[in-house]
Amino acid sequence: MPDSTWIGAVARLRERREPGVLVTVATVRGHAPRDAGAKLVVGRTGTWGSIGGGNVEAVAIDRARTMIEAAEAAPELIDFALNDKVINEYGVQCCGGAVSVLLEPLPVARAVAIFGVGHVGLELARILARHDLDLHLIDSRAHVLAEERLGVLADAVARVRVHHTPLLPEEVLEELPDGAHVLIMTHDHAEDAALCDAALRLPRLGSVGLIGSAAKWARFRGRLATEGGHDEAAIGRIKTPIGLPGITGKQPATIAVSVAADLLRAFESEDAAPA
Repeated sequence: MPDSTWIGAVARLRERREPGVLVTVATVRGHAPRDAGAKLVVGRTGTWGSIGGGNVEAVAIDRARTMIEAAEAAPELIDFALNDKVINEYGVQCCGGAVSVLLEPLPVARAVAIFGVGHVGLELARILARHDLDLHLIDSRAHVLAEERLGVLADAVARVRVHHTPLLPEEVLEELPDGAHVLIMTHDHAEDAALCDAALRLPRLGSVGLIGSAAKWARFRGRLATEGGHDEAAIGRIKTPIGLPGITGKQPATIAVSVAADLLRAFESEDAAPA
């Protein structure tokens, strides 16, 4: 399989939201099966490309799959001596040289869904689009999702997915991947309430944030308990207000910066939490 396929393999893993490890021959001294730069992509069940086969490749695959299962994020360098005096787990490679192999984890990108792409939602999308995310933008209004309006996201690092949902935006929640972070900020309080109710019925989602005042939340909280039948623990999953408490400005860009910073802080807390 030609080496160029590793790029496609990385893209396929990302598209399927599956973790992997990119394995690269980093250095070669003397004779070795492959030159520096040869690449192999390892997934949970498949591999693409090759770094030369034999013990080097087999050990790299084993270690890569251990890294995947442990959700390790740090890259790792492994050195191999290729001579008949070295006892290897997967046979002898006596090319006479030595290689270093770099293993780089390819984690599944976080997913964030912004329900409501009005003034604040668009400013927030502009910030989050600069990060390696799967970013979902959902709105019931076609004009706010118009291509010319979302053109400011053309150079996004994130994968941006746009959902126009004129009737039931809460149905998009069912399509979101496990662990997706949800931010509810639509133009319609009834829409917000329906989204809160639907999000609480999907415990597989990540954090759920709601924009709005204390009075709005008091009304929602009562309805979620009485009409929705949610208990206090479930209702407590919803964070409101969203954003950093010390930032009180009401300009859309200010609110967006505050909300984005709070979300990024939540990401770091997730990374620091024990598995």
